[in-house]
Amino acid sequence: MTNQYQDPSLKVFSLTSNPELAHEIADSVGVELGKSSVKRFKDGEVQINIEESVRGCDTFIVQSTSNPVNEHLMELLIMIDALKRASARTINIVMPYYGYARQDRKARSREPITSKLVADLLETAGADRVVSVDLHAAQIQGFFNIPIDHLIAGPTLSDYFLEKGLEDVVIVSPDHGGVTRARQMADRLGAPIAIIDKRRPQPNVAEVMNIVGNIEGKTAILVDDIIDTAGTITLAANAMIENGAKEVYACCTHPVLSGPAIERIENSAIKECVVTNTIKLSDDLGTDKVVRLSVGDLIGESIKRVHEHRSISSLFD
Repeated sequence: MTNQYQDPSLKVFSLTSNPELAHEIADSVGVELGKSSVKRFKDGEVQINIEESVRGCDTFIVQSTSNPVNEHLMELLIMIDALKRASARTINIVMPYYGYARQDRKARSREPITSKLVADLLETAGADRVVSVDLHAAQIQGFFNIPIDHLIAGPTLSDYFLEKGLEDVVIVSPDHGGVTRARQMADRLGAPIAIIDKRRPQPNVAEVMNIVGNIEGKTAILVDDIIDTAGTITLAANAMIENGAKEVYACCTHPVLSGPAIERIENSAIKECVVTNTIKLSDDLGTDKVVRLSVGDLIGESIKRVHEHRSISSLFD
């Protein structure tokens, strides 16, 4: 930690989903991580102890609701309750990855809207604010009746590719829903965009249909918010090589990377898969293709701005 933050009323706590990122965030803010412990009884019940005073403090809890989603969500709800009962002035949830975000609407009859339920649970527990990165659907912000600061990792990912000095770049959205995200990166890189037109017969199964846009002889960068089983992204990469792309990179904010994802990436046409650390990954993934970037400084600066009542949107100007 280089610069000590001068206001002792700002406290950052970590739960168990991503302690490494929490340490980076605390270092960026200039504070020590708050003292707390998470234990489990033999029947699986969670016990949380806050081991320092938080009375009158602005508190920030760092917790991605990644796998195991329900365990991490329950830890978060209990921590919120503990801080509320300990007389914290504000309870701010720093949720780099918002689990259940893909269940944001009723696609079929009698389906739940689980991302709205999660928002209700956080509010009912006592959260005053949420800070998240690249929500799967922008309308999730409207599920909350408390402020939500929506950070974007696009500039971090774009800067990485700018530094590589790639030539003849085209930014590719793996589906129609990601066009806005692709266009934002294309603007930063001064590149055109293309779109994969695909059909999804069932969840986690994607079939590439055709490519809209010129990719022949170009370096393609596939951009998405989440890579889960990597079926969509690897099918798209292979299809682009078959249709004349020179080489293919992929990037995303949230590397869920479940099931066969790593094996698929390793065996695909993808040259590099660039991700951020919103979700904790194993140190040894079994592939050299995955490149990790940190959002610690981005979140740390956002926390300071929230505490000091300064603009966050200006971070992305």
